[in-house]
Amino acid sequence: MSDGTLSLLAALVEADPERTAIWDAHLEPPVPVSRLELWRRTVALRDDLRARGVGRGDCVGVWLPNWSDAVVWQLAAASLGAHVIGINTRYGTDEVAHVLERARPRVVAVAHGFLRLELATRLREAAATVGAPAPSIAVITGPGAEPADDDALAAYDVGAGTWVPSPTTGPLPPDTLDTIARGEQPDELMVAFTSSGSTGRPKLAAHSNAAVAAHSTAVARAGDWDESSVTLLVLPWSGVLAYNPGMAGLVSGGALVLVPEFDSGRALDLMAELDVTHLCCADDVGGRLMRDWQERPRDLSALRRLLIGDFYGESQQIAAWAEKETGATVVGIYGSSEIFALTGFWSHDEPLPGRHGGGGRVVTPGMEVRVVDPISGEPVDGAGELQFRGPNVVDAYLGDDDGTIAAEARTESGWFRTGDLGSAPGDGTFTYQCRMGDSLRLKGFLVEPAEIEARLSQHEDVERVKVVGLPTGSDMRAIAFVVPRPGTSPDPEQLRAWCAATLARFKVPARVHLIDEMPMTVGTNGAKIRAVALRDLARELDEQDNEQDIEQPAAAGTKGTP
Repeated sequence: MSDGTLSLLAALVEADPERTAIWDAHLEPPVPVSRLELWRRTVALRDDLRARGVGRGDCVGVWLPNWSDAVVWQLAAASLGAHVIGINTRYGTDEVAHVLERARPRVVAVAHGFLRLELATRLREAAATVGAPAPSIAVITGPGAEPADDDALAAYDVGAGTWVPSPTTGPLPPDTLDTIARGEQPDELMVAFTSSGSTGRPKLAAHSNAAVAAHSTAVARAGDWDESSVTLLVLPWSGVLAYNPGMAGLVSGGALVLVPEFDSGRALDLMAELDVTHLCCADDVGGRLMRDWQERPRDLSALRRLLIGDFYGESQQIAAWAEKETGATVVGIYGSSEIFALTGFWSHDEPLPGRHGGGGRVVTPGMEVRVVDPISGEPVDGAGELQFRGPNVVDAYLGDDDGTIAAEARTESGWFRTGDLGSAPGDGTFTYQCRMGDSLRLKGFLVEPAEIEARLSQHEDVERVKVVGLPTGSDMRAIAFVVPRPGTSPDPEQLRAWCAATLARFKVPARVHLIDEMPMTVGTNGAKIRAVALRDLARELDEQDNEQDIEQPAAAGTKGTP
């Protein structure tokens, strides 16, 4: 068998076909999917995709929540040498249009009826604005639901037809495992993730099948995943922070617990009921779990590893709680869409408090890390920009036909520029300190301010705009400052609604402030907006608003009124 992801999974099916691979936890009680059933569904979908022209090098869009279908679509596409671009169900029209334009998927799988989201409307509006060929649309209703009817199918048609996957019937042909494994193309792209970029549009960072297989195996080995492991996935499968631990759980022979909609109480109940051993999340999710558990404790003694990203500064507190109350080992992590979410994490025996912070030990063989001076690009012994080189590094950017994005992302010697500040002592470990730029972490997602600014700039009354982040407790809010066009006075709430019309809800600015002019500084490279001054102003205005809320809690038609 080849050195690809499907080969690893085929070997597990042969070894123990009836062992549970996935729990569809949106159903009550949770429904298990065996390794054999997962493979049967993969083969059936592979045939459907092939009949619709999907082949080597093609892209398949997967706009699904955490259903077992999302995993099936990934495996079926890979069996044809095609790659998947995951699309977050929270994406608005602009984001979907960008994915369609850059990735040009031949087929898109769309979740019908999930949380009553109007995905059909978003899809049609997005497809109408791009010049890419229309994809055929597979309408997916999710495990345990009836297939979509003709009226629902018609609503999703963007010009190339709609369909539903064929049901899985009959036994799996005896040579199917070997046939797929022999035909696997490990060097082909397998998956792509949206990654924030300074242009205001997400980059689509793609990785090869071989890279996914190597990284998943290394993560499983370093993170104590095995056949007895049960991994809870509460973050979207379309993102690396769920995909990477999920693939590690699969290739280790363990089971995944898929939760399409995060609810801290439900998640804790599942952890206790299904003996969850692994959880990877940011500290916003970890904090919600901790506070829910403190109100109503559950038995989480099966938990072995909590891998946590420190986005809001709560990881130390959460780690102390988890290790005391569950006995799990908590380790800080580091990664991104372009180098995988778990490029590094700390060993279980790393001393405290360092083990709970961002960074870790590079886990994939062949991966290197170094620190360079951000200006000169020369290696330094102290703090500087973290750079990585090796098999985890993004293999391609979808839609980057002239190679511009790829060239900007790497040095001439192949080192990937992270834009993160950190240190690396030279022993394979490294420590993350902070972002070198102004990226925002909103509701667990890394968002470039330029993406929000680009939308606001399209409004006819906006002359200039700058978006900054305002930390508030364990969260961060986007605050927009707008200089109106002469003679106009736009309503801040209408500007927020303008953003909400096409952007995901978590990207909509919490506040929009109108100002006469931007604070500027002039240097050798020209005039620049002073983001620090705007952050200070955002904090000052926020404090004033809070004081007014306290002094006038029941003003007519304002906050405090039911």
